[in-house]
Amino acid sequence: MTRVDHSRMANAIRALAMDAVEKAKSGHPGLPMGAADIATVLFTQFLKFDAADPRWPDRDRFILSAGHGSMLLYALLYLTGNAEMTLDEIKNFRQLGSKTPGHPENFMTSGVEATTGPLGQGISFSVGSALAERRLAAEFGEDIVDHTTYVLCSDGDLMEGVSHEALALAGHLKLSKLIFLYDDNSVTIDGPISLSDSVDQVTRFKAHGWNAVRIDGHDQKAIAAAITQAQSSDRPSLIACKTTIGFGAPTKAGTSKAHGEPLGADELAAAKKALGWNYGPFEVPDDVLQAWRNVGKQGASAHAEWRGRFEAKPDAVRQEFIRRVIDRKRPENLADVIRTLKEKLVAEPPTIATRKASEMALEVLVPLMPELLLGSADLTPSNNTRVKGLKDVTPGDFTGRYIHYGIREMGMAAAMNGISTHGGFAPAGGTFLCFTDYARPSMRIAALSHTPVVYIMTHDSIGLGEDGPTQTGRRTSRSSIWPRSARCRICACSAPRMRSRRRNAGNWRSSVPPARRCWRSRVKTSLRCAYQPVQTICAATGPTNWWPRKAKRRCRCMRRARRSRSPSPRRKSSPGAASRRGWCRCLRSNCCWRNRWSGATRSWAMPRSKSRSKPRSGSAGMP
Repeated sequence: MTRVDHSRMANAIRALAMDAVEKAKSGHPGLPMGAADIATVLFTQFLKFDAADPRWPDRDRFILSAGHGSMLLYALLYLTGNAEMTLDEIKNFRQLGSKTPGHPENFMTSGVEATTGPLGQGISFSVGSALAERRLAAEFGEDIVDHTTYVLCSDGDLMEGVSHEALALAGHLKLSKLIFLYDDNSVTIDGPISLSDSVDQVTRFKAHGWNAVRIDGHDQKAIAAAITQAQSSDRPSLIACKTTIGFGAPTKAGTSKAHGEPLGADELAAAKKALGWNYGPFEVPDDVLQAWRNVGKQGASAHAEWRGRFEAKPDAVRQEFIRRVIDRKRPENLADVIRTLKEKLVAEPPTIATRKASEMALEVLVPLMPELLLGSADLTPSNNTRVKGLKDVTPGDFTGRYIHYGIREMGMAAAMNGISTHGGFAPAGGTFLCFTDYARPSMRIAALSHTPVVYIMTHDSIGLGEDGPTQTGRRTSRSSIWPRSARCRICACSAPRMRSRRRNAGNWRSSVPPARRCWRSRVKTSLRCAYQPVQTICAATGPTNWWPRKAKRRCRCMRRARRSRSPSPRRKSSPGAASRRGWCRCLRSNCCWRNRWSGATRSWAMPRSKSRSKPRSGSAGMP
């Protein structure tokens, strides 16, 4: 490919990105314009993929960790011939209902490998993806599992703390088929990167055990040579590509003005003129478009060869690969085995800790599910996540099924997203409940992108007082802020009988039902009993009920109507009308609608029917 051909193909990416952001009046044109040369070299010369089948199991993965530059990826998908990425979708960039949201989402857009909204998540995701590739190759053979994970990351990705956790883990495991292309443009939204950072990233990566080089990100020969060298490395590799953000824009190139806002009509026209792109909005000349479409087809031969090798495998191997990697189904007898275990426990109920009960379940699941990969953030003896007979995953041997993530809760959670999304495995990782605060962004991404990941959260009781409040799990509804997430809680005690506010008004139900249906997640949720810290909030409505006015509403999660003593149960004039209309069994005495917030004493208080709420004696203060 000649230099002219490369330039025109790269300029097609730049033009589509500029036009889409300008039409949407929102977006980040700078990264696609600056990284277009990197992407063009990668896709035309190295990336193994077949545009006709974006889910081919042995395709190379391209992960855009710098998700704000999403138009780079959308332009590549359209140009290479992805069936779902049409020109109309490009024109509808950032519009409601389109397949081109502001940041890539793998559950919405075909060809997008990872949901990468928060910076740093794509980096950690890619480590899990590369680890899954090595583990799958060790099990099924490199003749059908042999692909590379490429990551385009930005300054912001490398500033995020999760990047340190992920890079250290990848360097330790020597994930040689992981290659980072760092868009080193030295510009953030606030301005030059020198305002907030002076880290030498090449030196940093070398300290993490990576190969690292620095090149000119606009020199196609230098880019190609660096990728070739990285492919033959025995360690993960970083290629720091020095680029100009907003490349081609006459006045905004190299400045923060090109980062997160449209160029403007005049600057856009001047940029196209400087790039020699004399075409209208969203117009790509036929010869350039055809050249890109040929790139999308050049992986078809490699796909066909892989299909031949796959068909030559024994039938049992092929069926297992199809079940786990392509169809992504669980063993057929999984439900029966779990039912048998439950019946045994009911017949002979043991007196054990809940984490021991979790270990007993894992002992049954591990031999049944070869795809189950267990691990812990350096709390293996406490979480009981390792069962007998499991072998460790080590830098020289990926045949094991237990991963030591180290003290890296967020990195573990993000890596498990990559392991699960890659296909072939069902990851489960353990830590203390209170330490899941570190992992919350990664857990939220898993919930948003429908990623089946299991988190084993132990030590969630306030009874662990000897460790102090920093190690004690708060029994709050953490998952209420994670959409599409389900939680299972196990209660070890019985709820006491609780008296009503009104004298002689009778008793509350003496126990909490073992399972109810949550109105938000619509899944069965085991509920805890009345022994709750007084600052606990509603299981469904979440943190919003920590505020005075919103806390006065009755609970919306599992309310149950009861006969009111008022002739007009729906009347709103009475201060106690809300409490008379219904009552909630979700968190008993600490339910959101049955509590008030008293700013004077900073405590939860039981409401009174005819006067302003006053703090209850002995109630605990809010954190």
